[in-house]
Order: sequence, then C-alpha cells, then structure tokens
Amino acid sequence: MTRVLPRIGLAVAIVAIVGVLGAMVVGVGSILAQGGVASDNPFASRSLYADPGSKAATAAASVRDAGDEADAEVFDRIAAVPTAIWVTPEKYPAGEVGDYVSGIADAAEKLGQSPVFTVYGVPNRDCGNFSGGGLSAEEYPVWVQEIADALTGSTAVVILEPDALALADECDNVDERLDEVGSAVDILAGAGLVVYIDAGHSNWGPPAEMADLLNRAGVERARGFSTNVSNYNTTDLERAYAAEISGLTNGAHYVIDTGRNGNGSNGEWCNPPGRAVGAEPVAARAGSAEDATLWIKPPGESDGPCNGGPTAGEWWNENALELAANAGW
Repeated sequence: MTRVLPRIGLAVAIVAIVGVLGAMVVGVGSILAQGGVASDNPFASRSLYADPGSKAATAAASVRDAGDEADAEVFDRIAAVPTAIWVTPEKYPAGEVGDYVSGIADAAEKLGQSPVFTVYGVPNRDCGNFSGGGLSAEEYPVWVQEIADALTGSTAVVILEPDALALADECDNVDERLDEVGSAVDILAGAGLVVYIDAGHSNWGPPAEMADLLNRAGVERARGFSTNVSNYNTTDLERAYAAEISGLTNGAHYVIDTGRNGNGSNGEWCNPPGRAVGAEPVAARAGSAEDATLWIKPPGESDGPCNGGPTAGEWWNENALELAANAGW
C-alpha cells in the first residue's frame, strides 16, 4: 500500500529538500563566484603580485627619464602583469635570499596577493650552457631551506627548477638531479608552499618519459608541475602535453607559461624572432588538472647571447617592444 506523508512530515520533507538544493546552489555559487574555478585551486581566491622592482618596471622608468614615453608605456604594461620572480643563488646567495623573498611575500600580503617565485639554483644548472651556474650538492639544500623558512606561512607559489628534469639526461646526472629536485620538493612543500616541478615543454620529449621523471622526483608531494617555461609553444599544445602527463602522474595539477607564446613557436628556443606576448595569467576553470596559465619567464628578458640578445636573464628593450608589437599592443 502506498504510504502518504502526514502534512507535518510532508512539510519537513519539503524543507529538507529545499535545504539540500540550497546547499547545492551555495556550493555551485562558491565556484561560479570565482569564475568557475575550483575552490581548492591555489589561484582561486587571491590575485597575483606584480613586482614593482621588476626589470620591466626599471626599464620603463629609464626610458621615461630619457624622454621616450611611448616605449615607457609598453614596458609599464608588461610590468603591470603579475610575473614570476626568479631567485638565483648568484644574485641572492645563502644568508641573503631569505630576507629577499620574505620582503616580497610581505609586500604581496599587504595587498592580499600571492607572489610567484621561480627557484633556479640546482647544481650544474642548464648543463653549463647560457644559464649555467647553480650551487654545489651540499650548498643547494641549505639555500632552498632558507627560502622555505622565509616563506613559511605565506601564500607564495614556487616554480621549481626550469629545465632541470628535462635536461637531466643531457647533463648525465639523472639520479643526482632527481635527488636534488626531490629534496627541494620536500623542503618547500614541507613549509606549506604550493610547488610545481618544471616538466619541460611539448616539443622536448615524450610525455611518458617526463611523467616517469616527475614520479621519481616526488611530484605526488608537490602540487604538480609546470610546462612551457621560457618557451613559446601554444597553450593548446602545452595543455595536451600536460594533460597526458597528468594522467600518468596520478592526476597531478599543472600550470602553463604563456608569457611569450602569443604567436606560438618557430622551433627555436633562444630569442626567436617574430614571437609575441601571450594571454595574461588566469586561473583555470574547474574540470581538469590545470590550475592556471602564468607568466613565468618575464617577457623582455633574454634567453641568452643568440639572435642579437644579451646575456641570459638580462633585459632587452628591442625584444620587449617586438613581443608587445606582435601581440597588437
């Protein structure tokens, strides 16, 4: 026999249903209020920090002082986009690096923002090529620990060692490199920081090989991995590459560098002509392992002494202007 709810029971049931639906709406609203970004995404609730002391900002002030307002406006626009702040032991050695990164984190916190740092000091960095340098195996964890201690309690995001895993075979130090990157992950993630291990880019090697390196380096202890750092591949290509890696790393999250990929790649990696700045940083919508697109390699900073460029990492007015012009700025 069909049971009919008493009026009181029916009322209670209706209230309960409405409550469940309301909770669902609130839950959806919490995502939609952030533009469809999942609530556990590190980029969901805070904007990113643009360093007022960046090379782009310095260049803008310099050309403005020289009377070139047009170029200054271009450099100002680049400087206004939140971009990763690169931390190297050559510029910020042990004993100094902690004060530097904590100063940045404090300035960002006052604005309710999060800084993105690129930690770039692994031993035998870049196999001694244009960005060669780094620390010894003994010095490296001490330096990383100082960074971690200084950033503990902050909302800082760390991009860890661009190209380190992708170059490990070429550098002939795979086991050592995996240990070094893995220990840095433990130190930084242990301080509560959001860490992405760099995973090269889509034109470098098979996703399965990179996924194996990431797994061996401890990507499960990090937030995930980064791709396209200092490169020019289109976001769609990188997204496909990263999604495949994510599927082979137990769903690791990822971020993509879009700083200079507005025209895609012409196959060159070192100051290729005809490139353009890409889409500005944005948190990814829920539904995939992608967390965000970011500007990690600062547009306007050279890849090295090639195609007319200065030393790696140095500001280059002509390149910055070309990247902006080719993007229609």
